[in-house]
Amino acid sequence: MQKLKIGIMSFAHLHAEGYIGNLRTMPDVDYIGFADDDPGRREKFAAQFNSPAFDTYEALLAEKPDGVIICNENNNHRAVVEMAAAAGVHILCEKPIATTIPDAEAMIATCDRAGVNLMIAFPMRFSAVAAQMKAAIDRGDMGTLYCANTTNQGENPDYHRTWFSDPQLAGGGAVMDHTVHVVDMMRWFTGAEPVEVYAEVDNLFPQGRLNIDTAGLLMMTFSNGMFISLDTSWSRPGFYPTWGNVKIDWIAERGVLRNDYFNQKLTVYEGSAQRPLWHYWGSDSNLAMIGEFVASIREQRPPLITGEDGLQALRVVHAAYESGRTHLPVQLR
Repeated sequence: MQKLKIGIMSFAHLHAEGYIGNLRTMPDVDYIGFADDDPGRREKFAAQFNSPAFDTYEALLAEKPDGVIICNENNNHRAVVEMAAAAGVHILCEKPIATTIPDAEAMIATCDRAGVNLMIAFPMRFSAVAAQMKAAIDRGDMGTLYCANTTNQGENPDYHRTWFSDPQLAGGGAVMDHTVHVVDMMRWFTGAEPVEVYAEVDNLFPQGRLNIDTAGLLMMTFSNGMFISLDTSWSRPGFYPTWGNVKIDWIAERGVLRNDYFNQKLTVYEGSAQRPLWHYWGSDSNLAMIGEFVASIREQRPPLITGEDGLQALRVVHAAYESGRTHLPVQLR
């Protein structure tokens, strides 16, 4: 079987560091390197990962990859996606799909015209725990789903001074960063669509030092009558053992079911770190996600997660910000 050539476009997003390791473990993939328009970032990660590095995106695309993983800043997704699509290259794009609805719609249309796949990086769908939850719901084990209390909390980027805390580059703060994962999972679990969003959005962590939202509480109603609450905040301190969490507590006709998607871990105490660390031993959802991307290219079919999925999640984000401004519920079409 001929290997597929896969590259990475930009190392701006921290997930790119893990994606290199994932690609190198896949026997049917030829990892060809990454491109980054930031010289300092390019030199740093080329040395750190002993990786080929291209100084322009065009140079990487000239190698004729079969697919690319796009990991640049949120507001730059559209330009790089359109560049890859014009070269006839399939795309796995980091979430959120874009920072604006028009950009997301344009990206989807561009990829459709070019005949290339546009997959959005929602790795939580590929968690082993999520797969079991999906199967239980599909079998009807829980009966009618009434509501769920969910969290997606993380460290405040202020501790690391990254572009995530730049409203221009990120398109928003904690609500933009974390809402999309849970919304996508809920749509996938149930087949229902969000129809109304009420949100309280604020800047609380740490002590409001950032000029961006760091705390959000969303209340969402779905088309099947299900009600979901979501704590989407950057509330974890810099010394917290990991970047964050995803938890879902379901309340249903036949009982309550709690899901902690990052609970497969060991707590390790290292003297050099001066704090506890979590070493994750569970299944690698990022690896499974990239495996689906590669399979969709090889089998010449749409991926399980599409640009439309990314767009629907982004619509909820924008509705949440509108509700946060008006303090009123916002209807989604």
